[in-house]
Amino acid sequence: MEDHLRKILFFNKEAYKKLEIYLFEKKIDINNIFILVDDCTNKYCLPILLYHLNFLEKSNIIKIQSGEKEKNIYTCIQIWKNLEILKANRKSLIINLGGGVITDIGGFISSVFKRGVRFINIPTTLLGMVDASIGGKTGVNLESIKNEIGSFYCPDLLIIDPNYLKTLPEKEILSGMAEMFKHGLIADKNFWKDMKKYKMDDINKNQWNNLIYQSILIKNKIVKKDPKEKGLRKILNFGHTIGHALESYFMNHYEKLLHGLAVSIGMICESWISYKINGLSIDDYEEIKSILFEYCYTKIPKTFKEIDINQIFLIMEHDKKNEKNKIQFSLLEKIGICSYNCQVPYSLIKESLFQIQIRE
Repeated sequence: MEDHLRKILFFNKEAYKKLEIYLFEKKIDINNIFILVDDCTNKYCLPILLYHLNFLEKSNIIKIQSGEKEKNIYTCIQIWKNLEILKANRKSLIINLGGGVITDIGGFISSVFKRGVRFINIPTTLLGMVDASIGGKTGVNLESIKNEIGSFYCPDLLIIDPNYLKTLPEKEILSGMAEMFKHGLIADKNFWKDMKKYKMDDINKNQWNNLIYQSILIKNKIVKKDPKEKGLRKILNFGHTIGHALESYFMNHYEKLLHGLAVSIGMICESWISYKINGLSIDDYEEIKSILFEYCYTKIPKTFKEIDINQIFLIMEHDKKNEKNKIQFSLLEKIGICSYNCQVPYSLIKESLFQIQIRE
């Protein structure tokens, strides 16, 4: 897999100019460009894109509803039918303008339509900028099982423009910050320290640019060494084994949890497991728990009943990292160092969930 970072165009007018040059050099017909948006990005983000590249007003807009519930194979079928009606072909280009749901779906439908067409990601959420659109993973959910169907397929270009962050509510920013904290925890203690310095309201535009760039560098370095997740790339799943299970469970039983906020809960639980069986110090665990409570914590039921825990555990059994019917965790050894393929007793998984009770 090609070094993903070489395809990333950073920030504002210069990036859009390079995109215009790319379209000219590839001789892509404007009528053969398809911009995938959801209700929100159609309203708030598409005008920003068209301001920079007004000729794209002549391209085709495909709109889906907003939300994780749309990340399924039926939405993909709807998009493929629209592409057929609009006479898309193998030389078409799909531009995914949105958060992780849009870039995941858009990448996946691009990877299989006509056996693969070109696409460009323009993530509009912080989570999309630092995680979802980086690394070549695409996919959709199978009912409540996260990202069960997907492919590895890289965009031709990736444009990072922090101006889109102005369109987001605070909870979406916090969701993205959770993944940035994760990058520091698994691979770069100095970045973890940098992230701790800032309150969200204190971060100005230039600081966002630098923090986003550093976060992408960390993930890209890992992906470059292990593009198909045979080994090292699994450390990116820290917090996700429990986090994905909680996200899926809440989707059907409680108020929806944003991905990053579910992962922040997962990181607290999995840090506690790391303390119990993987050498993480109690001081590191308490620091991680304190920071994630402060920035990214979201309310959950005060206590999980046995039936809740059993169903969450059943969801974890479908995790793609599992081998030989064993749930595999990525766990911290210390802040900045993470190991993978760790097996955890059910009793510890259960106990870990009691680390995240509501703090009034």
